[in-house]
Amino acid sequence: MADSQPPPTRRHEKYERLVAACRDISPVPTAVVHPCDASSLGGAVDAARQGFITPILIGPAARIRAVADESGLDIAPYEIVDVPHSHAAAATAVELVRQGRAQLIMKGSLHTDELLREVARKDSGLRTERRISHIFIMDVPTYGKPLFITDAAVNIAPTLEDKRDIIQNAIDLARALGNPQPKVAILSAVETINPKIPSTVEAGALCKMADRGQITGGLLDGPLALDNAISPEAVRIKGIESPVAGQADILVVPDLEAGNMLAKNLTFLANADAAGIVLGARVPIVLTSRADSVMTRMASCAVAALYAHRQRVEQPVKG
Repeated sequence: MADSQPPPTRRHEKYERLVAACRDISPVPTAVVHPCDASSLGGAVDAARQGFITPILIGPAARIRAVADESGLDIAPYEIVDVPHSHAAAATAVELVRQGRAQLIMKGSLHTDELLREVARKDSGLRTERRISHIFIMDVPTYGKPLFITDAAVNIAPTLEDKRDIIQNAIDLARALGNPQPKVAILSAVETINPKIPSTVEAGALCKMADRGQITGGLLDGPLALDNAISPEAVRIKGIESPVAGQADILVVPDLEAGNMLAKNLTFLANADAAGIVLGARVPIVLTSRADSVMTRMASCAVAALYAHRQRVEQPVKG
């Protein structure tokens, strides 16, 4: 058997359009939480050089400077807030947002749970009336537009009420990125309601909630199996009449396990890239991974900066 070959290099047209859109907005003040490895610190510096963000580096100052020296990164232009450890960095980032000094949070080298725990605190966090949720913005080579997948990282087994917020968060993000009426496919195993498959029943309820104005700004349909959500040919063969089927912008998964497997399937089998953002708090939160490519990191920052810019224009953050 011939040796397997690495996937061919390709341009990231969808991500490049997102990055280009940031050229027209001013840098967003960003609390970078515990950037104490080369990957997270480098990502923040790259985003600053691109003009997306103005970073405020929060963590042990000596450690941050040591990482910068080892990595050849110039951090002299950026403010450093010296705190002793990652927990204090997360709490300080939240406080900077509450003070109005930061309009975006970017995760560094700490666990996601540690950061989101501070964000979600009832007394001193950044909670809103919305459920916090994660959205992957995927650049899939075989799909003609960015594909959102939610929620594949935060909500393990969301309730019907949770899914309403998850969908609204994704719609709001798509609209902030220039899609006036995103098409939302609520996924299940089949495209008909079956009481033995709870996700089909919830899909029908969510569509009716949209009809009644409980979810706004998007066009919903479901339940839809994955092929019916993204393949016009599958829609034609099955005779499905729907303005969403075959051309979805947003895929809403039944639970975190399904979403995680779908996103990783696209990443590792379809050569897709997965930028990520958390919404539902008072400001957007960029979650990056050490495995992310430079373009994926830039796309995550670009998406968050564009959303924060719209949020800043429409509803300035107050303490």
